[in-house]
Amino acid sequence: MLSEPLPPLNPTALKQKTLLVHERLCVAYKCPIAYFHNLDPLSELISALLSHRTKNADSSRAFRELRSRFDDWAAVRDAPTAEVEAAIAACTWPEQKAPRLQQVLRLITEKCDGNLTLDFLDDLEVSEARAWLEELPGVGPKTSAAVLAFSSLRRPALPVDSHHHRVAARLGLIPAKLAVGPAHAVLEAQLPPDWDAQQVYDNHEVLMLHGQKVCFFHNPACSRCVVLDLCPFGQNRMRSAKTKKAHS
Repeated sequence: MLSEPLPPLNPTALKQKTLLVHERLCVAYKCPIAYFHNLDPLSELISALLSHRTKNADSSRAFRELRSRFDDWAAVRDAPTAEVEAAIAACTWPEQKAPRLQQVLRLITEKCDGNLTLDFLDDLEVSEARAWLEELPGVGPKTSAAVLAFSSLRRPALPVDSHHHRVAARLGLIPAKLAVGPAHAVLEAQLPPDWDAQQVYDNHEVLMLHGQKVCFFHNPACSRCVVLDLCPFGQNRMRSAKTKKAHS
């Protein structure tokens, strides 16, 4: 029998719950999870900017096309914008993303005294590196975290995508109406400060995978959820379904 909805948790209890969720999902999705690629941080930034509001397959195709048409990122920066737009036609809004990409590449060059690289971010604290990146146009918390976490830098930064955000909200790890952007700081603060990059990456991946495989936006599969006993949303949903069935 399902328990009553869980009451709001104090910060210590919330961190304990976060760890319990992490441990169960890590068993379910077999942590540690392998990194999906190993791009340098500048390439990761470009990949992330292309991926905004775009399916992964389409943004990956646009990224590959950029790399095949241009010798390096400096060539992308200096090319006619129409050529860059044609290369990234597979992604959404290429007419907006092409000039934005070139603007970002020019700004990085200016801020780095003529050097077009983000390798120096490895010498900064994670918070400093994220702040530096978020000064660039089009770069928010998700993108800055992705550059640090997914690239060859392998830094402990927590990206939060829509699946991750949905699962966290349903579990009560964040307020239901907290937007994805501010959710980054809240969710990252719940993780142990001594976690390494792999552990932080695993946390993002398992929550994202759970959203993709079980905790769907429509009709989540609560009956096979390994954290159902920790989930107020799932418990309420299952209770409601049971009540409807009893009255049908």
